[in-house]
Parts: sequence; structure tokens; C-alpha cells
Amino acid sequence: MRQTSPSSAAGAARAGIGLRQPHYQEVLESAPPLGFVEVHSENFFAEGGAALAVLAQARERYDVSLHGVGLALGSAAGVDPWHLERLARLVQRIEPARVSDHACFARAPRSAAPGVLHANDLLPIAFTPASLAILCDNVSQVQERLRRPILVENLSAYLSFADDAIAEPDYFAALCQRTGCGMLLDVNNIMVNALNAGASDPVAHCVAFVDALPQGIVGEIHLAGYCEADRIVIDDHGSRVRPDVWAVYRHALRRFGALPTLVEWDTDLPPLPVLLGEAEQASSLMAACTAAHPSTLAA
Repeated sequence: MRQTSPSSAAGAARAGIGLRQPHYQEVLESAPPLGFVEVHSENFFAEGGAALAVLAQARERYDVSLHGVGLALGSAAGVDPWHLERLARLVQRIEPARVSDHACFARAPRSAAPGVLHANDLLPIAFTPASLAILCDNVSQVQERLRRPILVENLSAYLSFADDAIAEPDYFAALCQRTGCGMLLDVNNIMVNALNAGASDPVAHCVAFVDALPQGIVGEIHLAGYCEADRIVIDDHGSRVRPDVWAVYRHALRRFGALPTLVEWDTDLPPLPVLLGEAEQASSLMAACTAAHPSTLAA
């Protein structure tokens, strides 16, 4: 029988962290109070082994969110059947609180041979009616196989397309309306995009993005750190959450309520207490939002 998670026992909304290999043992042994842990789905596709055993132990203590990086939901070549089957088996085994992936493409037909090439990257999609139709078809296929709605994350992108015709918030609103999926709002990604676009007031730009999203479509929020390299800002998940990202997160909480929130830290991993401190800051902001607006507490 699964234990009650520390967050459930406390009866309060708490942020989660990405569960990464260097922290496995410490998290399982100390069981810090967290709302949930999130893992990259593809790391647990094997039928057995140490990684899957760790995830099963974590699931006994916490809600688990499965966050994928390989469905390539925006690909005109469609979803890889093998990948979807492995994900479906993992979902059945773990019974996650949420399943998510990105609004990106990574699959394309080979030019010189039969078959499909899968790029090891999250490549941006154009915001057009045609790409929206592709994304909707692929999301619907995934949801039908998993027998549950999924969340689709907005991407940090370092280029845009000349034929972009739909504002990104409107694009996600249409996706959610047509398919019944939800949105995973990555606040760091919209900040990175605003900075790279040269927005005169990046925080105001991101706040406007948040305000353009319909109520009810956001099911989870991601926070992370970014870095600056030469003349570009990179979404590297390798540092503390920046003050400007915290500012937009506060606004998102006021607008949407205390949604499940994850602190992502994937490179240059710090000691676990540093990561937990970032999650605690998010939890404190969630608690403040709930105290000020009790009716906004999200399920």
C-alpha cells in the first residue's frame, strides 16, 4: 500500500523537484516534504533495473509527474509507436499524477532512405493553423493510448518562423480546447524567449503572456534558472531561479492559483539542500497566494 506523501500529510500545497540520479539516495532516505517529484519518462522505459526500482520507491513516498522529452508532439511524421507504447506501460506501472511533454518536433522522414529520423533535440514549431492541426492530432493519439489528458509545455526557442500566424498563448488555448489536454506553463521559457527577443520590459512581456492564457488550461508550472552566453540567453536549468522569473511566477499564482509547481535543475546539480531551498521558496509563495485568495487553491 502506498504511503501518504509528506505534502498530503501536511495538508498544504508544496512545490516539487526534478528527481535526478545524484540525489536518489538522499531523497529516499530523508523523505523531505515535497508536493511531488518529477522524472524524465524516457529514463525509465526499461522493463526492470535499478532506475525503475528507485522510481517505484519514490512513488511510495510521493506523487510522481512523468515529464517526457521524446514524444515530439509537433512532428508531421507522427508519434513513434514504440515510444508511445513504452510510455503507456510506464504510466500503467507508476500511476503518475501528471504526464507531460513539449510542443516541439524532432521526427522527420529520411531523405535518402526509408524510415524516420529522430533528432535528439526539442526543435521549435511554427505557430500556424497547419502545425496546430498536426499537434492536435498527435496529442489526441497520445491521450487515447494513455487514457488520460496530458500537459503540453511551451518551449524555449532560439528562432521563430516567418509564417507564424497565431500568438503563442492563443495557440495553446486552441490546442487545449480542441484536444482536452492541459498546458504545462514553463515560466523560465517565456522569460528566456522574451530576453532573446529583446523585449524592453521582459517581466511585463511575460506577464502579458500569462494574462493571455485562458483560466483553467494550466495544470503545472515549471521554474528554472537560465544563463547568459555572449548575446543569447540559454535555458540551461543549471542555476537558481532568477528574480525576474520569480516575479512572473508570483503573477501566475495570483492569476491561476496555487498550481503544482516544479523547480527544474538538470545541469551543474547543487547539493540537495540548495534545490530544496528553491522548492521551499516556491512553496512559500504558493502558501501566501492561498492565504490571500483561498478560493484560488488548485486541485
